Amino acid sequence: MNALPQLWLPILVAAVLVYIASSLIHMVFKWHNSDYKKLSNEDEVQAVLRKGAPAPGQYGIPHCTDMKAMREEAMMKKYVDGPIGMLTVIKSGPPKMGGMLIRWFLFNLVIALAAGAIALQVYGLPGNAHYAGHLVGLITFLTYAGGSVQSGIWMGKPWISVIKDLLDALIYGVVSALAFWWLWPA
Repeated sequence: MNALPQLWLPILVAAVLVYIASSLIHMVFKWHNSDYKKLSNEDEVQAVLRKGAPAPGQYGIPHCTDMKAMREEAMMKKYVDGPIGMLTVIKSGPPKMGGMLIRWFLFNLVIALAAGAIALQVYGLPGNAHYAGHLVGLITFLTYAGGSVQSGIWMGKPWISVIKDLLDALIYGVVSALAFWWLWPA
Protein backbone atom coordinates (compact mmCIF):
# COMPACT_ATOMS: atom_id res chain seq x y z
CA MET A 1 0.00 0.00 0.00
CA ASN A 2 1.25 3.49 -0.85
CA ALA A 3 1.61 5.45 2.39
CA LEU A 4 2.24 8.83 0.72
CA PRO A 5 -1.47 9.80 0.68
CA GLN A 6 -1.37 9.57 4.49
CA LEU A 7 1.01 12.54 4.44
CA TRP A 8 -1.35 14.90 2.58
CA LEU A 9 -2.03 16.95 5.72
CA PRO A 10 1.59 17.58 6.80
CA ILE A 11 2.50 18.29 3.17
CA LEU A 12 -0.28 20.84 2.80
CA VAL A 13 0.35 22.44 6.22
CA ALA A 14 4.11 22.71 5.54
CA ALA A 15 3.43 24.42 2.18
CA VAL A 16 0.97 26.82 3.79
CA LEU A 17 3.36 27.63 6.67
CA VAL A 18 6.23 28.34 4.25
CA TYR A 19 3.89 30.54 2.21
CA ILE A 20 2.86 32.46 5.34
CA ALA A 21 6.46 32.78 6.55
CA SER A 22 7.49 34.06 3.12
CA SER A 23 4.64 36.58 3.13
CA LEU A 24 5.70 37.86 6.54
CA ILE A 25 9.34 38.11 5.45
CA HIS A 26 8.52 40.08 2.30
CA MET A 27 5.47 42.13 3.28
CA VAL A 28 5.83 42.75 7.03
CA PHE A 29 9.51 42.54 7.95
CA LYS A 30 10.72 43.52 4.45
CA TRP A 31 14.32 42.53 5.14
CA HIS A 32 14.93 41.96 1.44
CA ASN A 33 13.99 45.52 0.38
CA SER A 34 17.61 46.65 0.72
CA ASP A 35 18.78 43.84 -1.60
CA TYR A 36 17.72 45.82 -4.66
CA LYS A 37 19.51 49.06 -5.55
CA LYS A 38 18.29 51.85 -7.79
CA LEU A 39 20.51 53.04 -10.62
CA SER A 40 21.22 56.75 -10.41
CA ASN A 41 20.35 57.05 -14.10
CA GLU A 42 17.48 54.55 -14.14
CA ASP A 43 15.43 56.44 -16.72
CA GLU A 44 18.33 56.61 -19.18
CA VAL A 45 19.23 52.95 -18.72
CA GLN A 46 15.60 51.94 -19.17
CA ALA A 47 15.36 54.10 -22.33
CA VAL A 48 18.46 52.45 -23.81
CA LEU A 49 17.11 48.99 -23.02
CA ARG A 50 13.69 49.90 -24.43
CA LYS A 51 15.38 51.07 -27.66
CA GLY A 52 17.21 47.74 -27.94
CA ALA A 53 13.92 45.90 -27.28
CA PRO A 54 15.44 42.82 -25.63
CA ALA A 55 13.10 39.85 -25.50
CA PRO A 56 12.36 38.45 -22.04
CA GLY A 57 15.35 36.39 -20.99
CA GLN A 58 18.63 36.41 -19.17
CA TYR A 59 21.55 38.49 -20.45
CA GLY A 60 25.21 38.87 -19.54
CA ILE A 61 27.02 42.18 -19.97
CA PRO A 62 29.48 41.98 -21.64
CA HIS A 63 28.28 38.95 -23.56
CA CYS A 64 30.97 36.36 -24.09
CA THR A 65 30.26 33.09 -25.88
CA ASP A 66 33.19 30.99 -24.61
CA MET A 67 36.49 31.05 -22.74
CA LYS A 68 38.48 31.47 -25.96
CA ALA A 69 36.60 34.70 -26.77
CA MET A 70 37.17 35.89 -23.21
CA ARG A 71 40.93 36.01 -23.87
CA GLU A 72 40.59 38.32 -26.86
CA GLU A 73 41.86 41.84 -26.28
CA ALA A 74 38.57 43.57 -27.19
CA MET A 75 36.61 41.36 -24.78
CA MET A 76 39.17 41.84 -22.00
CA LYS A 77 38.84 45.59 -22.44
CA LYS A 78 35.07 45.33 -21.99
CA TYR A 79 35.62 43.44 -18.73
CA VAL A 80 38.21 45.90 -17.48
CA ASP A 81 36.16 48.98 -18.44
CA GLY A 82 32.97 47.49 -16.95
CA PRO A 83 30.37 47.41 -15.74
CA ILE A 84 29.89 43.66 -15.63
CA GLY A 85 26.41 42.40 -14.93
CA MET A 86 23.64 39.92 -15.28
CA LEU A 87 20.29 41.23 -16.44
CA THR A 88 16.95 39.46 -16.37
CA VAL A 89 14.32 41.00 -18.61
CA ILE A 90 10.70 40.07 -17.99
CA LYS A 91 7.60 40.84 -20.02
CA SER A 92 6.61 44.53 -19.90
CA GLY A 93 3.55 45.54 -17.95
CA PRO A 94 2.48 45.58 -14.34
CA PRO A 95 3.68 42.52 -12.39
CA LYS A 96 1.04 39.80 -12.29
CA MET A 97 1.41 39.00 -8.60
CA GLY A 98 -1.53 36.58 -8.52
CA GLY A 99 0.09 34.19 -10.96
CA MET A 100 3.49 34.47 -9.30
CA LEU A 101 1.98 33.80 -5.85
CA ILE A 102 0.13 30.74 -7.16
CA ARG A 103 3.35 29.39 -8.72
CA TRP A 104 5.21 30.11 -5.45
CA PHE A 105 2.60 28.14 -3.46
CA LEU A 106 2.74 25.24 -5.94
CA PHE A 107 6.54 25.25 -5.65
CA ASN A 108 6.21 25.11 -1.85
CA LEU A 109 3.79 22.22 -2.23
CA VAL A 110 6.17 20.29 -4.50
CA ILE A 111 9.05 20.78 -2.05
CA ALA A 112 6.91 19.59 0.88
CA LEU A 113 5.73 16.61 -1.19
CA ALA A 114 9.27 15.63 -2.19
CA ALA A 115 10.63 16.08 1.34
CA GLY A 116 7.74 14.07 2.78
CA ALA A 117 8.24 11.30 0.22
CA ILE A 118 11.94 11.05 1.06
CA ALA A 119 11.23 11.00 4.81
CA LEU A 120 8.60 8.30 4.23
CA GLN A 121 11.14 6.16 2.33
CA VAL A 122 13.70 6.55 5.10
CA TYR A 123 11.50 6.25 8.20
CA GLY A 124 8.22 4.70 7.04
CA LEU A 125 4.90 4.84 8.86
CA PRO A 126 3.77 4.90 11.60
CA GLY A 127 5.86 6.73 14.17
CA ASN A 128 9.32 8.25 13.85
CA ALA A 129 7.78 11.74 13.65
CA HIS A 130 10.80 13.38 15.26
CA TYR A 131 13.27 11.85 12.82
CA ALA A 132 11.02 12.34 9.80
CA GLY A 133 10.41 15.99 10.73
CA HIS A 134 14.13 16.56 11.14
CA LEU A 135 14.84 15.08 7.71
CA VAL A 136 12.02 17.10 6.10
CA GLY A 137 13.41 20.29 7.68
CA LEU A 138 16.91 19.56 6.41
CA ILE A 139 15.74 18.74 2.88
CA THR A 140 13.54 21.83 2.82
CA PHE A 141 16.40 24.06 4.01
CA LEU A 142 18.79 22.69 1.40
CA THR A 143 16.22 23.07 -1.38
CA TYR A 144 15.40 26.71 -0.66
CA ALA A 145 19.02 27.64 0.14
CA GLY A 146 20.82 26.12 -2.84
CA GLY A 147 19.78 28.53 -5.59
CA SER A 148 20.83 31.62 -3.70
CA VAL A 149 24.31 30.28 -2.95
CA GLN A 150 24.74 29.45 -6.65
CA SER A 151 23.69 33.01 -7.52
CA GLY A 152 26.28 34.35 -5.08
CA ILE A 153 29.02 32.24 -6.63
CA TRP A 154 28.19 32.56 -10.34
CA MET A 155 25.98 35.63 -10.78
CA GLY A 156 27.57 38.08 -8.36
CA LYS A 157 24.59 38.25 -6.00
CA PRO A 158 25.77 40.20 -2.94
CA TRP A 159 26.65 37.85 -0.09
CA ILE A 160 24.56 39.81 2.40
CA SER A 161 21.53 39.01 0.20
CA VAL A 162 22.59 35.36 0.06
CA ILE A 163 22.82 35.30 3.87
CA LYS A 164 19.29 36.71 4.12
CA ASP A 165 18.09 34.03 1.69
CA LEU A 166 19.77 31.39 3.85
CA LEU A 167 17.91 32.76 6.87
CA ASP A 168 14.67 32.51 4.87
CA ALA A 169 15.52 28.91 3.98
CA LEU A 170 16.23 28.12 7.63
CA ILE A 171 12.83 29.51 8.63
CA TYR A 172 11.14 27.50 5.86
CA GLY A 173 12.99 24.37 7.01
CA VAL A 174 11.95 24.89 10.63
CA VAL A 175 8.26 25.47 9.87
CA SER A 176 8.24 22.45 7.55
CA ALA A 177 9.90 20.28 10.20
CA LEU A 178 7.34 21.44 12.78
CA ALA A 179 4.44 20.60 10.45
CA PHE A 180 5.75 17.08 9.90
CA TRP A 181 6.61 16.50 13.57
CA TRP A 182 3.12 17.60 14.54
CA LEU A 183 1.16 15.77 11.83
CA TRP A 184 3.25 12.68 11.01
CA PRO A 185 0.92 9.66 11.28
CA ALA A 186 1.34 7.87 14.61
